Amino acid sequence: MSVSIGDVERAAGRIAGHVRRTPVIEVSPGLFMKLEALQHSGSFKARGGFNRALSAGRLPEAGLIAASGGNHGLAVAYVARSLGVRAEIFVPTVSSPVKVAGLRALGAEVTQVGAVYAEAYEASVKRAAETGALDVHAYDQPEVIAGQGTVGLELLEQTGGVDTVLVAVGGGGLVAGITVVLAGRARVVAVEPELIPTLHRALEAGGPVPVGVSGVGSDALGASRTGALTYEITAAAGVESLLVGDEAIVEARREMWRDHRLAVEHAGATAYAALLSGAYRPAPGERVAVVVCGANTDPATLV
Repeated sequence: MSVSIGDVERAAGRIAGHVRRTPVIEVSPGLFMKLEALQHSGSFKARGGFNRALSAGRLPEAGLIAASGGNHGLAVAYVARSLGVRAEIFVPTVSSPVKVAGLRALGAEVTQVGAVYAEAYEASVKRAAETGALDVHAYDQPEVIAGQGTVGLELLEQTGGVDTVLVAVGGGGLVAGITVVLAGRARVVAVEPELIPTLHRALEAGGPVPVGVSGVGSDALGASRTGALTYEITAAAGVESLLVGDEAIVEARREMWRDHRLAVEHAGATAYAALLSGAYRPAPGERVAVVVCGANTDPATLV
């Protein structure tokens, strides 16, 4: 694989002290939730952001640059502020106002451009070439994937091992990193909105292909094409992708707040939606972990 377990272990050492070791709760016998919604900047993305920046050595005067639906941008802005450098973030117009406000609060220079992530990314690449800023990709860089994989390392340590891990997928950096860690140790199942089936279609087609982007998860899972590295890693490991509808995602988010007092965005509830909807049915005695990936939402919309 282009990213190894050694890469993830080195990332864990590199980012230690910069990220939180997020808790795992057992919500019912054999069902665990890894609460990356409690990570700095509200999602797991800070892990990959720190690993990319700290791997680079001396950072350029122009700082960091990224394109994002919101969560990745928040993470890169947080990383930049922590390391004392500039951050320039490009976001599509679909991005949540809550996330855009958060970016500005972290001191990032924000440009809203394009209807979808892919268009914002094109604009960021052009700008990076002009300024010399370090590009921190949302999901398709080895350093980013290795950083996200540290979620898997922690999960193994905190649970003593599970049989299956359910992971929401947009571009796929998180599922790729977790797969690197868990390959041969546990089953990894990708969960995607029916309206944004990036990895699902890639696995069917034998490689990344463009898909439409819409629905409740579009501001966080809105990549129109899965990453090449994600496809390579997940296909080699036999990762399965399940699709869930928007209604199931909305209900899962509502239940997570009502029953567990977890305030998450729709992306953060997507993996759990696979269980509630029956898209994934655990076998008797199976130990299942759900990665709760993001909390950047308007609390007024939880009920």
